[in-house]
Amino acid sequence: MSSLHKSRIADFQDVLKEPTIALEKLQELSFSGIPCEGGLRCLCWKILLNYLPLERASWTSILAKQRELYSQFLREMIIQPGIAKANMGVSREDVTFEDHPLNPNPDSRWNTYFKDNEVLLQIDKDVRRLCPDISFFQRATEYPCLLILDPQNEFETLRKRVEQTTLKSQTVARNRSGVTNMSSPHKNAAPSSLNEYEVLPNGCEAHWEVVERILFIYAKLNPGIAYVQGMNEIVGPLYYTFATDPNSEWKEHAEADTFFCFTNLMAEIRDNFIKSLDDSQCGITYKMEKVYSTLKDKDMELYLKLQEQNIKPQFFAFRWLTLLLSQEFLLPDVIRIWDSLFADNSRFDFLLLVCCAMLILIREQLLEGDFTVNMRLLQDYPITDICQILQKAKELQDSQ
Repeated sequence: MSSLHKSRIADFQDVLKEPTIALEKLQELSFSGIPCEGGLRCLCWKILLNYLPLERASWTSILAKQRELYSQFLREMIIQPGIAKANMGVSREDVTFEDHPLNPNPDSRWNTYFKDNEVLLQIDKDVRRLCPDISFFQRATEYPCLLILDPQNEFETLRKRVEQTTLKSQTVARNRSGVTNMSSPHKNAAPSSLNEYEVLPNGCEAHWEVVERILFIYAKLNPGIAYVQGMNEIVGPLYYTFATDPNSEWKEHAEADTFFCFTNLMAEIRDNFIKSLDDSQCGITYKMEKVYSTLKDKDMELYLKLQEQNIKPQFFAFRWLTLLLSQEFLLPDVIRIWDSLFADNSRFDFLLLVCCAMLILIREQLLEGDFTVNMRLLQDYPITDICQILQKAKELQDSQ
């Protein structure tokens, strides 16, 4: 470890040990990248995403309260519906009309259960193929959810619920317009069949199952947006970061902490996932056009070339912006980009500048290429040096 890196770690530690965290100083340090040593990144992200307050003295009580709240969500939204389903099927002759699976009443418990299954099937399909270039999400977590995997009670897990459902996946059509294919060409294909994944022994669960639970509970608590394809790519890097924390006391609660950080992050970017807001000032169309208007200011020649070839930002920037670049780079690089995004005061304005920088850095290739070549470049971005991209984005920011 270089002396410069040791010095950066010490700088972070100095800021984080103060009774009241100096947010501007933490943002300034984090913008240039957060060291992963000692769980620094996990802690900084929790502060930057407004999960932990700036007053250190309140951390213990707030964490205990939030983690207990998450346990309550598990009991109410996963354990209780499973118990109710089992009870409703115990004595068929005693089943009332209200409890009958064919009851058309939209408020019936069965109807709610079946509707939840539709959402769950889409989540399940997406989380099983999360970050296929690494094996992490297929491996067993060190901290399975003991509340659900209680050996004294055979509670229905979401995995069992998916396996038992008779719903056909064709009935699930909750895709984001234009985001039906969210994967980048350089990402490896994930196994397509449920049977291609290693079956873990009883009492164990894979990391993807934890992510599935987080997304399912988020969907239940936010029925207005529920689950939209691509949210799995947002929660994945958060959970990976927290679940690999070297501090076991933090790592043990990665699921609950990820849920609340994901919820806070989604509060800032959820408009990207709501189709009815696309053309509003907070919608994704406005943001994509902002990338092009910034490019027009910074590099008119390149802007005109893309316009001439009718290469619309929807063809590539939709995925870049909606998924916070999580599909364009490998996971460690995505995490480094997110350090800067989370640390910036107007963090998603900086994302627009990162996207603009990505275009300018391949300007020579774009100016020479035809439509087909350029589309291939933009959909499978060629530069892997994240520092170069972030440095260019910072230059664009400073020149505004």
